[in-house]
Amino acid sequence: MLSAPAAGAFLLGAALLCAVLPGAAVAANADAGLSVLVKTTTVRSGSLPHTLTAFGRAQPEPAAQISLMAPLSANVSELYVRVGERVAKGAPLVKLTPTPATAASYAAAVSAEHVARDALVRTRQLRAARLATEPQLASARKAEGDARAALAALRAQGAAGPTVLRAPDAAIVLTIGASAHAIVNEGSPLVELARPNGLVLRVGVIPAEAASIKVGDVALVAPIGGGARIKTRVSLRGAAVDPLSGLVPIDIELPVGALLPGESAQARITTAEVRGYVIPHSAVLVDGSGATYVVQIEGGLAKTVPVKVTLAGGAHDVVAGALDVAAPLVLAGAYQLQDGMKVRYGATAARAAR
Repeated sequence: MLSAPAAGAFLLGAALLCAVLPGAAVAANADAGLSVLVKTTTVRSGSLPHTLTAFGRAQPEPAAQISLMAPLSANVSELYVRVGERVAKGAPLVKLTPTPATAASYAAAVSAEHVARDALVRTRQLRAARLATEPQLASARKAEGDARAALAALRAQGAAGPTVLRAPDAAIVLTIGASAHAIVNEGSPLVELARPNGLVLRVGVIPAEAASIKVGDVALVAPIGGGARIKTRVSLRGAAVDPLSGLVPIDIELPVGALLPGESAQARITTAEVRGYVIPHSAVLVDGSGATYVVQIEGGLAKTVPVKVTLAGGAHDVVAGALDVAAPLVLAGAYQLQDGMKVRYGATAARAAR
């Protein structure tokens, strides 16, 4: 074994030799008699998923939303539900009582229908006596029909008396748009419902990343507050940017009962499988120019191999390069190695190298 001064002098001489004769670098390192203790692993071909992480909230898709509007101007007599409550099909939601103006309109319609009906009866009698023309009879028929239709419309709206609005399907109450004893106009939103089997996780993704997402991509959903992860799929990739968030909306399917409406969750969307050599992240080194490389062992000597990292996956990366799957890959001690240097294996690494 060389002393420290002798080893330093030898390496200095080897460096000068390599500057004049670059091809002599490997031979110089091999003949130096020095060795570096390393730990190694194996190289394998394979793939890792390319994933995007996004955050969002569970909300009903458009087909699962139910909006109940006030059918006429009315007083909100009673509210039977609260926000967040699950209701059965046919359950009472809101009781409406016509306002005085609505009640007056209904009374006028009833009176108009009676007048039109009586006029039609008289016109028919006159026509039978040849005292009215056929056009007059047709006009009386039309007036009676119009009055009857107007009265039927008001009855359908609930103008005849108190009306109870009921849930058209089993649903969850999302919002209530009016308070008890308030006066609402026709078309005012009263109750917003969501069918529990129509929830999606709506997340936002920056436009540059959204282009890689496709309908059907696998997504792993994890509730923010903790809970079981859910494996599901992308059901919609938006084709426009949300002007409020600046992100592209992505909808992810949710099984019934997986999340509550409004619950926050994280989604990891797999957009592709990147193939190549799968190696530990710690094996990838960077030289002074910023280029990435790894070190393999061939015949007990170190060999640097330039690589390109095609996917940085955390603990492991996918790389491309002229790697030899039969040659051990250096995990620890690689920064001390140069081409042609001898290596010594630790106990664990030695067993792996065999």
